[in-house]
Amino acid sequence: MGKKKGGKRLGKKQVSELLQNLFQHHPNETFSFKQTFKALKLDTHPLKMLAIDVMEEMAWDDFLSKVSDNSYRLNLKTQVQEGTFRRKSSGRNSFLPDDGGTPVFVAERNSMSAMDGDKVKVSYMARRDKHIKEAMVIEIVRRAHDSIVGKLRVEKDMAFLIPQDSTFVHDIIIPKRKLKGGKTDDKAVVKVVQWPDNEHKNIIGSVVDILGKTGDNNAEMHAILAQYNLPYKYPKNVEEAAEKIDATITQQEIDRREDFRDVFTCTIDPKDAKDFDDALSFRVIGDGNRVIDDSNNHHPSPTTHHLYEVGVHIADVSHYVKEGSVIDKEAYNRATSIYLVDRTIPMLPERLCNFICSLRPDEEKLCYSVIFQLDDEANVKKWHLAHTVIRSNRRYAYEEVQQILEDNGVVDGTGEPAPPATKKNPYKGEYAAELIKLDALAKKLRAARFKNGSVKFDREELHFDIDEQGKPTKAYFKTSKDANKLIEEFMLLANRTVAESIGRVKKGQKAKTLPYRIHDQPDPTKLENLREFVAKFGYKMKTSGTKGAISRSLNALMAAAEGTREQNAIETVALRAMMKAKYSVHNIGHYGLAFDYYTHFTSPIRRYPDTMVHRLLTKYQEGGRSANKDKYEEFCEHCSDMEQVSQNAERDSIKYKMVEFMADKIGNTYDAHISGLTSYGIYAQIDENHCEGMIPIRDLGNDYYDFDEKNFMIVGRRHHTKYQLGDAIRIQVARANVERKQLDFTLADD
Repeated sequence: MGKKKGGKRLGKKQVSELLQNLFQHHPNETFSFKQTFKALKLDTHPLKMLAIDVMEEMAWDDFLSKVSDNSYRLNLKTQVQEGTFRRKSSGRNSFLPDDGGTPVFVAERNSMSAMDGDKVKVSYMARRDKHIKEAMVIEIVRRAHDSIVGKLRVEKDMAFLIPQDSTFVHDIIIPKRKLKGGKTDDKAVVKVVQWPDNEHKNIIGSVVDILGKTGDNNAEMHAILAQYNLPYKYPKNVEEAAEKIDATITQQEIDRREDFRDVFTCTIDPKDAKDFDDALSFRVIGDGNRVIDDSNNHHPSPTTHHLYEVGVHIADVSHYVKEGSVIDKEAYNRATSIYLVDRTIPMLPERLCNFICSLRPDEEKLCYSVIFQLDDEANVKKWHLAHTVIRSNRRYAYEEVQQILEDNGVVDGTGEPAPPATKKNPYKGEYAAELIKLDALAKKLRAARFKNGSVKFDREELHFDIDEQGKPTKAYFKTSKDANKLIEEFMLLANRTVAESIGRVKKGQKAKTLPYRIHDQPDPTKLENLREFVAKFGYKMKTSGTKGAISRSLNALMAAAEGTREQNAIETVALRAMMKAKYSVHNIGHYGLAFDYYTHFTSPIRRYPDTMVHRLLTKYQEGGRSANKDKYEEFCEHCSDMEQVSQNAERDSIKYKMVEFMADKIGNTYDAHISGLTSYGIYAQIDENHCEGMIPIRDLGNDYYDFDEKNFMIVGRRHHTKYQLGDAIRIQVARANVERKQLDFTLADD
């Protein structure tokens, strides 16, 4: 090793690399000079002297530790860290330290076949002039998962799994006896039985499940779930436990609850929903001074000084699902229901989520409720928390309520309530008066929330109409209308109120443990980037001052950009500046909503944190002691992680349907706008159907393009052609790879 091919002697750079490799591959060993020379086959005096000099320099850089005058070892204190490995299909792999430091680049040759999400130990490579900081994986501490999803290829002598995750760099070898009947082009779940090591270069696996043929809708949806290690089947023992639950509501149970069965109550949900976990009740209860019995009055008079009772009734899941039961354990593991494009993967067994707990119309149901007394300005005069029994009068779809509101003079999005009814023009529609009053109160709550600094992000969501075979027939944006906002405001009010009731304590007192929904302030650097970006379009915004001042400035920006060509681009950059909301027992408030205290209480059928909150509130109502903080923080972290994973799966199902929808439109041209930019391509969204694809940089023509990350643009070196976020362009559909969930465009010639 003392000489290179061609007889050239090793220089300082080569000796540095040899030493680096030696110490990194033996992080726990001490090497004397003699052992180092032997290991690296340095057999000439000049090379030995050079190696000693380089080791001395590495010790000055804290890469090595000097053990004695003639021996060194890797400096584990500064050079070895544990964290998470993030694999990218572009090869820009990175290491995220556990202590939350900056991500560090890991080249593929130094990745040790680590997979995305693996817990790894790395050593930092000695810094070279003008080179970025690099790390090398020296140990895989814990695999994120050992199941891989992909497509089988069965040959004469052996079989392979071609992973569907594009970040996975190896095919997996499968012995034929471990195929479980799988054939070429089957989608399969494979368990890894042998990872690469010093002796074995290949990954060997065994088929655990055949999902179906590639391209089959069911197989593809299950493959998305399996890829994220999410369940696509419900365990039999959990289903059986659910079947055994007694759904009877006894008179004894009714007697210990507040009875709302005779009060007008309704559910408002998406038209295809089956799990109704929240309901609203409404009645006029007084004129501000005098309480009146108005339970049978479905048409309260439109005079001003009324008091209204609004009940936010939430399915009492914790009454049926006992802590530690098999159903509870499964619900905790899942932590959330998953909403793919064409199906829901529920957190609870179907019998519970769609039948026993679901607040179906004309059925007696058990609830945990927050009961408010509100005046005409939606000020909360009184409130209390109670276990209740209800009987919903009506199940509405959002569209039905929206129609009733608009039929009575509401113009969506204006924030204005319906005009008062008169004898000549009474309100039209079933329970119209109640719904219109609820809408008016919700609008007051919403206005107060924004005045207080809540950030307004009404992002449109891509939806598909699906035929019986699961094929998408139409793609469109679904917007949140007044009927959606009506429900949203009362849910926010309930969540905030119960969080405050536990978290807000007198000075000197300690608040009891509760899982909060927290949202940190935006990243200041990203906010500054946003300010610089919007300035190019002529907008101004604040990046310093109070939380309220910044959020009001953000709202003013969103309002000013509404309906403009750059709206989507500005919203995208603004969202990037925002932190992710998560669960924690350590409350820091919710920046986006401008609430000092906030939790999730209103959806226990589809979110596990809500069930935890119900149990703790019940315990505290009964005089119980504060729950263990550390234990619940662990629960919160798990729920936050699972929420993120399920969102990724949901996004993948949208991507899949998007590519499937565009697969028969190859060659078609469309008006589009630039929705994202990277160093390897331009993302564009079609204006007509909102499907998004990528134009690879290599397809942009006869120029070399540089990515200007700060200004969100790509610039040609020779011709200085600019492509900027939000720009209108004309595209042609080039490729639609359903399997990879990739849609490729080119710039259209016309």
